[in-house]
Amino acid sequence: MGLGKRLPECAYDHQERYFIEELTFADAEAILAMLHELCPHVVDGLLPVWVRNLAYRLVLLQRPDEPGLMREAAENLWLHGPDWDDVADELKRRADALEAD
Repeated sequence: MGLGKRLPECAYDHQERYFIEELTFADAEAILAMLHELCPHVVDGLLPVWVRNLAYRLVLLQRPDEPGLMREAAENLWLHGPDWDDVADELKRRADALEAD
């Protein structure tokens, strides 16, 4: 999407609280599908950074021992840091340790 181009307005009435409720209780597959559909590239996407961070956190709580997911979440954190660089570094360390076992 180039500068100056805007996304068309969605016809649905979106209320954050309903979205957050659905996200909170969604399974890992549904959350990952949403992330990959709405943010197919790490550098852009249709979700605010805080939603991405929350979504990855919820996925990692459901799948705590998957190195690939840890690295995917870390990439997202590094890109939108530096506030979360230490968390991203720890995720990478944990992923490396899991794969070394």
